[in-house]
Amino acid sequence: MKKIVLLFVLSASMSVFSQKKDKVLVTINGEKTTVAEFKRVYEKNLDAIDNDEAKDVAKNLELYINYKLKVNEAYNLKLDTLPSYKREMETYKNQLSAPYLQDTTFIDQLVKDAYYRTKKEVKAKHILVRIPRDASPKDTLIAYNKIIKIRNRIVNGEDFEKVAIETSEDRSAKGDPESGRKGNGGNLGYFSAFSMVYPFEVAAYKTEVGKTSMPFRTRFGYHILKVDDFRDSRGEIEAAHILVRDTTNKGKHKIDSIYTKLLNKEKFEDLAKKYSEDPGSKNNGGNLGKFKANRMVKPFSNAAFGLKNEGDFSKPFKTRFGWHIVKLLKKHPIKSFEEMKSELKNKIKKSSRMQLSDKAVINKLKRKYTIVENEEAKKILNRKNIRSIPVDSLQSSIITINNKKITQETFVKYIRNRRHKPVFVLFEEFKNNQIIEYYKENLIYTEPEYAYTLKEYEDGLLLFELMQQKIWNKSSKDTIGLQKFYQKNLNKYNSKELKLVKGEVMNDYQNYLEKNWIADLRKKSKIKISKRQLKKLIKFYKK
Repeated sequence: MKKIVLLFVLSASMSVFSQKKDKVLVTINGEKTTVAEFKRVYEKNLDAIDNDEAKDVAKNLELYINYKLKVNEAYNLKLDTLPSYKREMETYKNQLSAPYLQDTTFIDQLVKDAYYRTKKEVKAKHILVRIPRDASPKDTLIAYNKIIKIRNRIVNGEDFEKVAIETSEDRSAKGDPESGRKGNGGNLGYFSAFSMVYPFEVAAYKTEVGKTSMPFRTRFGYHILKVDDFRDSRGEIEAAHILVRDTTNKGKHKIDSIYTKLLNKEKFEDLAKKYSEDPGSKNNGGNLGKFKANRMVKPFSNAAFGLKNEGDFSKPFKTRFGWHIVKLLKKHPIKSFEEMKSELKNKIKKSSRMQLSDKAVINKLKRKYTIVENEEAKKILNRKNIRSIPVDSLQSSIITINNKKITQETFVKYIRNRRHKPVFVLFEEFKNNQIIEYYKENLIYTEPEYAYTLKEYEDGLLLFELMQQKIWNKSSKDTIGLQKFYQKNLNKYNSKELKLVKGEVMNDYQNYLEKNWIADLRKKSKIKISKRQLKKLIKFYKK
């Protein structure tokens, strides 16, 4: 019974976008439903109807009237004020509005950029000047001036790597003299899309070979980078290796003896299990899985990606980890754009670059709306006790979006438990948040399909709660009423004991209760059907 009711409910919501010129089909307690509104409901239901009798227009109109009477009753009982209903609707609104908050054109461009940067690898080196997350504008300016001075040294002819070792706050640039680890001079090797934080990736791919970028900011601080090369991506490979950690002549002798066994046709997987000193891969025949070139240290990467044919293995070579022999298991070249499009879009939606789409939407809305900041009201941003200012003193509008006024109180509530950022930064976040909220609130006026779907869910949720109260709970709790109904219809159930046919009896009892309830609602209501428009509809669908 519940499923049947909900099937109709979720398809039978009145349109909030009806045109005034549409003819009225039915009026229920002064509320008019046009022919176009009913047609939308009826035609949406057709896909779920599998027989001609159920497609009868007049019968469907009666069902629609019953539905409207029940929904109106739910509003009369103020079921839309229940906390559980409000929470459910808020969650659904957020889910339903999500696609409207994405700039699809912008996302499509991000996908194209990501594909190009997957096909092309860039080789770069960088210098970093760190900035604390809660840096003040003064601290930020100091860091910026510092990175500018460093850049000027390089532009004026100093060696990038030498300057990186001297000035970069990325510890890998300097190395660690105590442990004997050499610095990399800021060298990052080759990398591609999704390997670095997004602003770094953008700067690397937009800088010409041999040029040093202007300073740019990431969550780590300010960077400059120099691009050394671009090349076609070598894709990914699957490979296995055998590792001997001893880098002395003894280790060299051991790896050479293993190599001789390979030349004598002994299985690579068996030798890896027996001799490899890499605990993470030896039990799997040395298999390292799938990886890109920049995932491995340079000598290993060169040896692995230098193998031409699947099944080939390298001569012994040394890295800082020891002696290796690597075997190529499978090549995974870069797929076509169409093949990778969906995968790249999913990656983008899960990555930080999706925030750029959000910003693009906000920037569009800023151009579209009239947004006014009240400079006098904004003076509270300078007060150290801003979070403890009495509410009575926070009633001035701090922002106005079109005709909507947002008070200082709303802003202070927003920042009360947000203490990880300066207040002026939080104000910008708050403003953007309010712009998005205003947009979401007005979606029902700007996006018809959104409004239809939201109204369907809203009414469906109310009707479910109403049916729960009026029919389903009553039929399960009213044991005396159920018993009386069973006794009255004993012949229908072939005089079987109630416990044997309880499911069937309860279903019939629910139908009985609903029928009487609908009859009562109809008695209390004024219903007027336009016979002329109904005849036209029936004739239309007979064609």
